Amino acid sequence: ENPAQIGRGYIAITILDINDNAPEFAMEYETTVCENAQPGQVIQKISAIDKDDPPNGHQFYFSLTAEAANNHNFTLQDNKG
Repeated sequence: ENPAQIGRGYIAITILDINDNAPEFAMEYETTVCENAQPGQVIQKISAIDKDDPPNGHQFYFSLTAEAANNHNFTLQDNKG
């Protein structure tokens, strides 16, 4: 090493938050539907959590699969909660 070619300095590195935690259900759900359930009856309320702090967290939504979306026996309602 040639001491004339060595330099030293200080740098500051800022680590930005990344979306490193996927959303997950708030608890484990097991849902059953009685055969005499009425049309429009709520059969399950679900919620999810995201361990990331905003702005990368808390920006998710639920949706039905294409097969379920075409089945008029089930619907999904967003309670904005």
